[in-house]
Amino acid sequence: MRLPSVFRRTPFRLTLSFLALFATAASALLLYVYFASQSEAANRARAGVERELSTLEGIYRERGVEALNAELIDRASRGGPYLFLLMDAEGQPRTGNVNESPIVDYQGGEQWESFRLSGADEQGRVARRWAMGVQLRLPGGELLFVGEDIGDSEQYLNRLSLYLWGAAGIVFLLGLGGGLLVSRQVEGAMARLNAVVDAARSGDLQQRVAVQNTGDELDELAGNLNAMLDRLEQSMASIRHAGDAIAHDLRSPLTRMRARLEVALIDAEAGRVDGQEALARALGETDDLLKTFNTVLSIARLQAAAEIPDATHFDVAEMATDIAELYGPAAEDKGLDFAAEITPGLQINGNRAFLAQALSNVVDNAIKYTPEGGAVMLRARRRSSGEVEVSVTDTGPGVALEDRERILDRFVRLDDSRTQAGAGLGLSLVRAVAFAHAGRIDLSDGPGEIDGFGPGLRVALVLPPL
Repeated sequence: MRLPSVFRRTPFRLTLSFLALFATAASALLLYVYFASQSEAANRARAGVERELSTLEGIYRERGVEALNAELIDRASRGGPYLFLLMDAEGQPRTGNVNESPIVDYQGGEQWESFRLSGADEQGRVARRWAMGVQLRLPGGELLFVGEDIGDSEQYLNRLSLYLWGAAGIVFLLGLGGGLLVSRQVEGAMARLNAVVDAARSGDLQQRVAVQNTGDELDELAGNLNAMLDRLEQSMASIRHAGDAIAHDLRSPLTRMRARLEVALIDAEAGRVDGQEALARALGETDDLLKTFNTVLSIARLQAAAEIPDATHFDVAEMATDIAELYGPAAEDKGLDFAAEITPGLQINGNRAFLAQALSNVVDNAIKYTPEGGAVMLRARRRSSGEVEVSVTDTGPGVALEDRERILDRFVRLDDSRTQAGAGLGLSLVRAVAFAHAGRIDLSDGPGEIDGFGPGLRVALVLPPL
């Protein structure tokens, strides 16, 4: 027969293991307490008997057997826990509060023995109580037995043991009940987690685990699972959006390419040379398509990498200087004022090729969207925090605050940029490069309205220090 699920859960099994360990430890402790208390009671009784024996021996030595006999009669009449018996040399009883000595096989000297003493309990029932005593032969040949009834100590130890075992039983039951309660709570929490995981496995990424705000491990697991599902949902949405954007943005160039190839085929059949020009244009658009797909693959590689691919130590200042020298002439050809302020010695650990491509995309965008007569500034410096910042500031139209986060997504192009060449992947690649280098990309306003230009845009790539 299969056990209920609560009994198969790890918390319940751990509870049973703990209870078994507790029961073993408690049993050992109870046995130790019992035997230690029993030993202590026996030691106290032995000490008391030795005192009584020493006193009676003193009376015998000083005043003789008759004085000892009178003393025993007096002590027996007063009652108490002590047992006395004075016997003659043949062992026949003379005086005492017991009828016979419990030490039947006397070997001589002081002979100790523990025994059971018959008597009546508080309800009048016959009971055998624990006692101990010593017997010795006096110088005159008489035998003297002195003992103590320690049945009260035994009863106390029995009651103590009973109470301790009862307390252990209560603790065991409470522990078992607590284990069942904890197991049910954990089972409920795990059931909620499994329900969300099953839903995600079935394709439903909308489900989330309710966080109880208790700050425990289950809440931490629920929070991490929800964060993972948020990231997965964003990734799936990005994939869907990328597919839609690819279909939208590549439809026109593919259509133009097909038309030009068709024209090239007709021109070739008619013997006209314009077919070669059409083929050259189609080849150029094919290169643009390949560049778009290569950029998408680069972004995917960066997002999938657990660390910076092919990382090396290099100077960002030297890379920024190369970019400035590369794009300076292009900016001047468009009639832009291009300048660079680069602090030397900006060492980082990263992939130079990816960072150079990212910075090139930012500079290219600035030149592309800044009108003639505007300005573009490239800066590379170290922040007071130790981070390395490479920024590009332009005096172009800028980007509205509500669109700044959106333009970092793949294939996103604002309405006023549709007339420009490109696929909307430049800043997306920049963000992927920053993320792979444990950095970030910051977008802010440029210098503002200056001589009819602006407000501009400032794009900063912030990288961690070496």
